[in-house]
Amino acid sequence: MSIQVYGAPWCPDCRRAKKFLSEQRIEFAWHDIEAEPEGLKVVEERNNGNHTIPTIVFDDDTHLAEPSNEELADKLGLTRQAMKDYYDLVIIGGGPTGLTTAIYAARENIDTLVIERSGLGGQAGVTERVDNYPGFPEGIGGSDLADRFIQQARRYGVELLQAVGVATIKDEGDHKIVETRTGERYYAHAVLVATGSSYRRTMVSGEDDLIGAGIHFCATCDGPFYRGAAELLVIGGGNSGLEEGLFLTQFADRVTVVEHNTTLRGSKLLQEKVLNHKQMEVLTAHKVNEFRKNANGKLGGVVLENRETGEVFERTPAGAFVFIGLDPNTKFLEGVVELTPNGFVQTDTTMTTSVPGIFAAGDVRFGSTKQLASAVGEGAAAALAIRAYLDTPHM
Repeated sequence: MSIQVYGAPWCPDCRRAKKFLSEQRIEFAWHDIEAEPEGLKVVEERNNGNHTIPTIVFDDDTHLAEPSNEELADKLGLTRQAMKDYYDLVIIGGGPTGLTTAIYAARENIDTLVIERSGLGGQAGVTERVDNYPGFPEGIGGSDLADRFIQQARRYGVELLQAVGVATIKDEGDHKIVETRTGERYYAHAVLVATGSSYRRTMVSGEDDLIGAGIHFCATCDGPFYRGAAELLVIGGGNSGLEEGLFLTQFADRVTVVEHNTTLRGSKLLQEKVLNHKQMEVLTAHKVNEFRKNANGKLGGVVLENRETGEVFERTPAGAFVFIGLDPNTKFLEGVVELTPNGFVQTDTTMTTSVPGIFAAGDVRFGSTKQLASAVGEGAAAALAIRAYLDTPHM
C-alpha cells in the first residue's frame, strides 16, 4: 500500500502537500474526493464525519489531516536536525550545485553540512528526464540522477538535512552563523549559497487555484499528461518558452505561444523554428487577464487581451505552461550580501560574495547559465575556492 492523499483540486493545502511529497520524491496516489465517492467516504471515516482535507493515509494505516510540511517531514522520518553545531562548511541548497560542492569538499576532509528547504536533488530531482547531461547517451530520469548525487555525497560522509529552511546568515568575521526556520543555529568557517531559483508566476486571477490542475511550470514534467490534446498554451516568448513550446508539439495538435511584448524574446534560431512550425501559433502583444476553472475544478479557459487593440477573448487549452522567468531564492539574504536589483547574488570570479567566507554558485548567482551541467561545474569551482579560503589564515 502506497501513501494515499485525499483532497480536491481547489484545495491549496492539498496542492502544498502534493508538492511537498513530490519534492521529497515520495510516491503517493491522489484521490479527488469530488470525483471519487469512495475517497470522500475515507475522509469522513478518518475524521469523525468531517470533510478535512488533505487527509493523508500512510503505509502503517495511520493518517494525518491537514498536516503542515513540518508534520509531514516528521512523519516521513526526514532528518531535520544536524548532529553537531560546528562545521567547516555549511551549504544552503541541496540541488546539483550544492551536492557537487559537498562531494568535492568532503573528499578534501572538509566537514560539511547541507541544508535543503524542500527535497534533495533540486529541480533536477523533479524533472521527468534529462537528455543533455554528459555521460548518459540514452538520457536519465531526473530523480535517478539526483539520487546518484545524494548517494555519492552520503558515501563521503556529508550530513544532509531536508525540509529545513534557512532564516538568515550572520557574519561574525572568522565564522558565520546559519539560523534555520526550525530554530537551530549552525556555525561554520564558510557558507555556500546554492538555493537556486523558482519559476515566476503570472500573478493573475485564478492562477493559484489551478497550479497542478491545468497550470504548470515544467513541460518535460507535465507535458506527457496532455497527449492528444487539441491545444496547449505557453505563456512567455523567451528561450525557455519557445523551447518548451516546441517540446509540447509532440503531445498537442496546436501549441499557442503568448508573449507580452510586441516581439518574441528568444534566440533568432528558436524564433525561426517556432514561426515556421505548422503546429504552433504565436500571439505577441498579448497578456493573460484571468485563468478560469471548469466544473471539475481544473483549467477551463484562459482570458487573453490584445494589448494593441484592447480586444479581450478566451481560449480553452487543455493546459497552460508558464515560462516568464526565474526568481532567485534569496529573500533570506537581503541585507546580508550584495544582490542585483532582481535579487540574484553578486559574486566575483571565485564565487565569493560581498562578504568574505560566504560564497554563491548555481542558478542563484548573477551570470549563471541556468543549465544542469554548468550548475555542477560551478559547484566544483566553488569547492576549490572554498578550499583555498579555508587554507588561508583569517584574523
